[in-house]
Amino acid sequence: MPPKRKASSHPAKSVKKQKTETAKKKMTKSKDKPVKSTDSASSPCNAAAKLTGSTSSGFSLSSLITDSGWLSALKTELELPYMTELEKKLAEAYKTKQIFPPQRQLYNALNLTPLNQVKVVIIGQDPYHDDGQAMGLCFSVPKGIAVPPSLKNMYKELETDIPGFKSPSHGDLTQWADRGVLLLNATLSVEAHTPNSHKDYGWQKFTDKIIQVINENCKNVVFILWGNFAQKKGKLIDAKKHTTIKSGHPSPLSVRYFLGCKCFSKTNDALSKYKLTPIDWKLD
Repeated sequence: MPPKRKASSHPAKSVKKQKTETAKKKMTKSKDKPVKSTDSASSPCNAAAKLTGSTSSGFSLSSLITDSGWLSALKTELELPYMTELEKKLAEAYKTKQIFPPQRQLYNALNLTPLNQVKVVIIGQDPYHDDGQAMGLCFSVPKGIAVPPSLKNMYKELETDIPGFKSPSHGDLTQWADRGVLLLNATLSVEAHTPNSHKDYGWQKFTDKIIQVINENCKNVVFILWGNFAQKKGKLIDAKKHTTIKSGHPSPLSVRYFLGCKCFSKTNDALSKYKLTPIDWKLD
């Protein structure tokens, strides 16, 4: 009697292989399906925080500058150790906290006003820190957001200083940026509802460099310095090459030193003296 053959194990292996392939297909399909967000809010800052958190290891400040002139002028500065450290802090902050403005708008001031088009510089302190306000331009808020008190006072001054100016219903100053007004905050990011929370990140050293770049590479620029903080930046500006206009800050706390300053018409007078086209301060 011939010996009994052992049952072949191939069918079992085949079944196992089929199960494995089926499981892999299910996994692939599940990966292809879009994942719904579980966040209750859909504010820009939340979207930015999620975006950065998913790519924090590749967070690059230089990649957010789209204007080639600024990128070339600031390339060496962006590679310095303090900026590398700032990148690390920001990557972690955007990943774990609510930070303003949205990451993509950090360099709005530079991207909307190319280096070779800067005619006027207005210096602010740090971004607005309430939901939806900050947009990377000092004093400016997106359309649909209530106009902040300081900007209301700026509009009030413009109405008496610039013929035909009428206060718009919004606080979006993008048109000024497009016309050559660099709206630069000294600190470019802030934690939600915590003013000056990023003042020690290293931003001020970087924005001082921006002022120095303008001072050295441009001529006939008008710097508007409101309040003591901005006026300290005057030491970075060559008065022989540029014009500085100083007054109190438009904040309600110091508005009595601001209203009547005629900063906007004085700016245009200086530009006219330089044979440059004055700024159209009107906003649609």
